[in-house]
Amino acid sequence: MRAVVYEKPFTVSVLEVPKPTILHPDDVIVKGDCSCRWIIDSDLHMYEGRTSAEPGIVFGHENMGIVDEVGGGVTLLKKGDRVVMPFNVACGRCINCEEGRSAFCTVVNPGFVTLMGTYVAMGPYPGGQAEYVRVPFADFNALVLPPGTEHEEDFALLADIFPTGWHGVQLSGFRPGESVVVFGAGPVGLMAAYSAIIRGASNIFVVDRVPERLQKAKEIGATPIDFSASDPVEQILKLRGGKEVDRGVDAVGYQAVTSDGKTEQPNVVLESLIRVVRPTGGLGIPGLYVPNDPGAPDSAAAKGYISFPFGFKLFEKGLSLGTGQCNVKAYNRYLRDLIIAGRAKPSFVVSHNLTLDAAVEAYEKFDKRIDGYTKVLLHP
Repeated sequence: MRAVVYEKPFTVSVLEVPKPTILHPDDVIVKGDCSCRWIIDSDLHMYEGRTSAEPGIVFGHENMGIVDEVGGGVTLLKKGDRVVMPFNVACGRCINCEEGRSAFCTVVNPGFVTLMGTYVAMGPYPGGQAEYVRVPFADFNALVLPPGTEHEEDFALLADIFPTGWHGVQLSGFRPGESVVVFGAGPVGLMAAYSAIIRGASNIFVVDRVPERLQKAKEIGATPIDFSASDPVEQILKLRGGKEVDRGVDAVGYQAVTSDGKTEQPNVVLESLIRVVRPTGGLGIPGLYVPNDPGAPDSAAAKGYISFPFGFKLFEKGLSLGTGQCNVKAYNRYLRDLIIAGRAKPSFVVSHNLTLDAAVEAYEKFDKRIDGYTKVLLHP
């Protein structure tokens, strides 16, 4: 089958690789005839050589398609079902899975999060930017969707982006009527802002420097803040008459940059959030932070150590802090039903629909933010 294969930093190719097979009775094989495979910011960490990804792996951790083969132990799925899978693989049986914390499954990968798609040293599963993908623990991991092709782009976002944005708001301790600031207007940041809107936020600020992304934020009803113009915290405080916001979401992570858009400063978003969120407010941090970064700007960040004012402001202001990968299974069926009911349409973030063969060019353009690339959908 054809798949997007990582060769070296800034180089991927569409190559012929072995088609996956059933390896365990709990597996299914999902076919990409009607499926969606996304390119998002998380993929760029590997594409740019900023992870421990090895040459030869198949990219893709957001997968949706049609069940093509079913293992003998699978009871809830059948051939022909339309399904979407969470980006993080889980067993559905351990204590964390039972408590709704599927991102931290202690069976599949007790040391760290395991993703559907070999990603940032997070598991052994080949990715889904391919014509077929094997899904382990399929009864638990595969969410069944209505048959047909309706809501195709919206449902594909249930693999990661929509639940992760929702999770970021949840981690912050948000309550309806509160004000929220989201740093980062990539797909996750836009989904966090959109989730805050759905959940009843009074004011929402979105901080970024890419014009197309800030325009998207404005279109959904958020106030865009261009951090390349001036200090974003000062901009927000001025707009609010000096008042801080109730909740903050970091949708940027470890590759945060200063106002020039080029100089990396891993702690810049965390410091800004601590400054702009009110005393006893909350921070939600779904943005990716890794234990090792080969391209880090300093030796501490290379080992996953990031400095921020814990004692001076975080403790002093009594801020709460929630972080970690999204427990997709805790949210995806409810977000699916919001889509079906017409209460949510997250596909507004989609900028391009392309064939799998266009992946090489798409990665290059998405990395450089050329032609308004905000989120790319690949069709095998």
